Amino acid sequence: MRNRRDFLKQASLLTLGGLALPQLTKAEQLIHPTLSRPIGIQLFTLFKQMNDDPKSTLEKVAATGYKEVESAFSMRGKYYGYSVKEFKALVEGMGMKWRAHHAGGAPFRPRPIPPASTTAAGGGAPPARNPFGNGPMPTMLNLRDNYQQLVDDAAEGELSYLVCASTPVATLDEINKSIEVFQKTGEAAKKAGIGFAYHNHATEFDPVEGGKTPYELILSQTDKDLVKMELDLAWATKAGKDPVALFKGQPGRFPLWHIKDIKSDLKTITEVGNGVVDFKRIFAAAGIAGLKYIFVEQDMAPGIENIQISYQNLTKVLA
Repeated sequence: MRNRRDFLKQASLLTLGGLALPQLTKAEQLIHPTLSRPIGIQLFTLFKQMNDDPKSTLEKVAATGYKEVESAFSMRGKYYGYSVKEFKALVEGMGMKWRAHHAGGAPFRPRPIPPASTTAAGGGAPPARNPFGNGPMPTMLNLRDNYQQLVDDAAEGELSYLVCASTPVATLDEINKSIEVFQKTGEAAKKAGIGFAYHNHATEFDPVEGGKTPYELILSQTDKDLVKMELDLAWATKAGKDPVALFKGQPGRFPLWHIKDIKSDLKTITEVGNGVVDFKRIFAAAGIAGLKYIFVEQDMAPGIENIQISYQNLTKVLA
């Protein structure tokens, strides 16, 4: 399975039957009894397709029924090879809205090419490996070094949120540096009239020095009005965490969700509805979370048929 981050540690493989899931009260369920909202998609789901032919891929996304998109890194550079205004016009011309964009928090250390490659003509240090295929890596903006540019782009595109897709959180030093980046990005985003949020993987729930988790530290040491969360439901489930309990711990701080499913092995990402995530129960707590936008994601899905299955299954959940 490929995703944007290699897990720094393996999360405990807990069976769902062993998880203690608190039940919602009737009052809590009535906060958001039904959901009549557009279904969005995180375009990392169709990473290869968007790099091969973004226009044709977006046409298929729109034809499936998706109404909102969240963009991500592209091997074409910029926004799938388009300027901010061009990509916004392309998406809106297909009857969809561009709601959010994913950017890295800080550069991860690139994996070096194996030593044997250093014998190639020219010698010298080998270039950084391109984790997405062959060819050179395009410029990859990150919040640590380019937060103002990314905020300005998001404002120009009239996005609702700029989202940190991932950031190094293996040590307290990395976490503290990331917190500083999140605070200043959140402040810049507020000035620009947009929101800022952080997207989790499973590793944010792994304890670091002192026994605290990156997730706990990020939430407790950032301004709740400046730094929101985009909860990835599959990665939270993999880490053995109950999304509803997370919402109750920080009510109103989860305006964005990644609607992602995972199989019972807690390793294999699959189509929405074909795994073990209890979407019905989680959506019943949307009011507690402060939910505004939902984005289906299946990391690097093989094809359009996968997002069609997810869309069909999700519409049944929201019915």
